[in-house]
Amino acid sequence: MSVGERRLIREASFGLTNKLWQVSWFYVLLLCALAAVGYAALYSAAGGSPEPYAAKQILRFAFGLMLMLSIALVDIRFIAKMSWVAYAGGVVLLILVLKMGHTGKGAQRWLDLGGMPWQPSELMKIALVLALAHWFHKASWERMGNPLFLIPPAIAVLVPVGLILKEPNLGTAVITAVVGGTIFLGAGMRWWKVALIVGLIALCAPLAYNHLHDYQRARITTFLHPESDPLGAGYNIIQSKIALGSGGMWGKGYLQGTQGHLNFLPEKQTDFIFTMLAEEFGLVGGLALLGLLLFIILGGMFMALRCRHQYGRLVALGISMNFFMYVVVNIAMVTGAIPVGGVPLPLVSYGGTAMITVMIGMGILMSVHVHRDVEFSDGRDEG
Repeated sequence: MSVGERRLIREASFGLTNKLWQVSWFYVLLLCALAAVGYAALYSAAGGSPEPYAAKQILRFAFGLMLMLSIALVDIRFIAKMSWVAYAGGVVLLILVLKMGHTGKGAQRWLDLGGMPWQPSELMKIALVLALAHWFHKASWERMGNPLFLIPPAIAVLVPVGLILKEPNLGTAVITAVVGGTIFLGAGMRWWKVALIVGLIALCAPLAYNHLHDYQRARITTFLHPESDPLGAGYNIIQSKIALGSGGMWGKGYLQGTQGHLNFLPEKQTDFIFTMLAEEFGLVGGLALLGLLLFIILGGMFMALRCRHQYGRLVALGISMNFFMYVVVNIAMVTGAIPVGGVPLPLVSYGGTAMITVMIGMGILMSVHVHRDVEFSDGRDEG
């Protein structure tokens, strides 16, 4: 081996070590703490056993953690170059779902990839953030005021939203649209345009209601009047509210939740896992979990603020908003504030696609943090 080759190896090793030092290990610790809460909740959901939920979940998290740290070491400029490639791949997967996806619970949302069912709509949200951040990188205030400049990214949002609606998956479609809209705002879109769009959506709501699937209309009716069908469509939310209320201030104790362990509480390992935790640990435990989730969201926002380049700021903003929407929709759903929609609580609810997707997003967020001071030669040349 020549002297030059040895020098290159030493430089590469130093660069890798330096990047590892730049990783926010406190943020990694927060994610591990949230995953530990998820393990404890899934252990309880199985009646005090690691099978069939907790053991699989912790293995998925271990894989996701390695994946996250690997992505964190990838130069954010390379990720920027792959932004539209990722977007195109996501759209192709969404089309494949409609053509050959698996159907479950009345919706065609899953693809069998490597022997494991995946929801491409989850990956699409991350790809959309990357693509929009690439488009708006270094866009001037004047350019953001040009409607023609906003048409291509608007189409980039509408295409996946439309494909996700056709699955149908209203909850994920709404989250995708909100995440996309957040990138528009973060890039400098005028507020009056946002207000105009929201107003148009509100005007179209009655028309959209007529085009909803029967089960989606039933969810809205159940949300407004859950007591009208207490043993049918309203059963889930009624039992969720009973479990939340029965927990009181301090809860019934770990593994002592009656609603969950007597199987009154539906989907306690997935959609309603927060309810089960609140029953066992009460209001104090529920608020503690919300505090941990808030720290993770604020940590992502802080990384966005510290980043010196627009691409990284927008990516960090979009990924943090995606995590935020997971939390808000799930908590609002189980407390009866919005119709039940099947959105998991990140790193706590049982599920493979959501877990790995969240960890991929966190890896990209960490890459933004590690490479927060890098120079982008030109925003329009990065793809």
